[in-house]
Amino acid sequence: MRLSQYFKKFFQSNQSSGILLIFCVSLALIIANSSLGTNFQQLLDFQIGFEDLHLKYPVSIWINDGLMAIFFLLVGLEIKRELVEGELSSFKNASLPIFAAIGGMLVPALIFAAFNSGTDYSNGWGIPMATDIAFSLAIISMLGKRVPASLKIFLAALAIVDDLGAILVIAIFYTEQIHWMYLLLSLGIVAILFTLNFLKVTKLIFYIIPGIFLWYFLHHSGIHATIAGVLVAFSVPTNASTVKISPLEKLEHSLHFPVNFLIMPIFALTNTNIAFNSSMVDGLFNSLGLGIIGGLVLGKLIGINLFSLIAIKLKISSLPQRSSWSQMIGVGLLAGIGFTMSIFIALLSFKHEIAFQDEAKFAILIASVIAAVSGYMILNFSSKKMKKL
Repeated sequence: MRLSQYFKKFFQSNQSSGILLIFCVSLALIIANSSLGTNFQQLLDFQIGFEDLHLKYPVSIWINDGLMAIFFLLVGLEIKRELVEGELSSFKNASLPIFAAIGGMLVPALIFAAFNSGTDYSNGWGIPMATDIAFSLAIISMLGKRVPASLKIFLAALAIVDDLGAILVIAIFYTEQIHWMYLLLSLGIVAILFTLNFLKVTKLIFYIIPGIFLWYFLHHSGIHATIAGVLVAFSVPTNASTVKISPLEKLEHSLHFPVNFLIMPIFALTNTNIAFNSSMVDGLFNSLGLGIIGGLVLGKLIGINLFSLIAIKLKISSLPQRSSWSQMIGVGLLAGIGFTMSIFIALLSFKHEIAFQDEAKFAILIASVIAAVSGYMILNFSSKKMKKL
């Protein structure tokens, strides 16, 4: 097999983006803890953009708020397609990720509060509520066809609802000021986008250009701008036809390669830039570390599965097709990969306490590794067991 064929096979594999993401995480940790760490951080802190438009930000902000909006656009497109013609087209299937996400936010916050109520760490209750959608989907994608597509879609929908919840928590509890004029302008753009959909406008350019303005206004409103990607995605027209390709499917297809093999690896390199120090290890065993690890690993697992079980027993929802409760346990663990969103909330929680930030970062990293490895192993084992039945 020629080298070009090896590359083609690698990029076409569902597992490849996950492997590449793990490589980038490892590389970023090595760089951060080497002599190159300072230079790399300076690169991330380097400001680029247009000052006249109030768009001059560090490289890291452009990646986390700009490129990740494109990632959320792709995931939003996939979710909308599934709502119209796929696994989430029935109410029972579509409602389950919502109930699961609510449980996956409430229980971790309660566990953290149980450890930290009345302490100096109490403001960090929002840290274990978040699911890192990019990393959790990357890990489940590494299982390929061993996991039913319905379970991957469930995790993606759950993570989106979870991230929207985290964005609301940030906006209400951790944002110092909401700029209402920009927020109203954002709502105006959203109204325009859905009016275009109602009028059956199919040219993608008429959604992309307003989408850029939506990102700009949301970013300046004080709300995390990645939500712009989801809102644009849900406004792009689609259809239930398997013959005619819709604008949504065209855009989704064009975004897969750059998102999986460019945006997500850059995102991983940027956000795993964690330099270790001895105080981080000590922080694992205090109430902050225990609250974060307990919240992300146990809280997500218990909250997601408990609320899912209640919704199913009440006949409001149903399990994803061809899935089992043992696989749901694996998904519940993968949702405990908090990582970047959790780190972001930690930075907001402890703005003036650098030591607390470092302790929280390390605890989030350890919790995310535990959640990723255990979730992967349980899903792999349970999928093999189901094949034998």
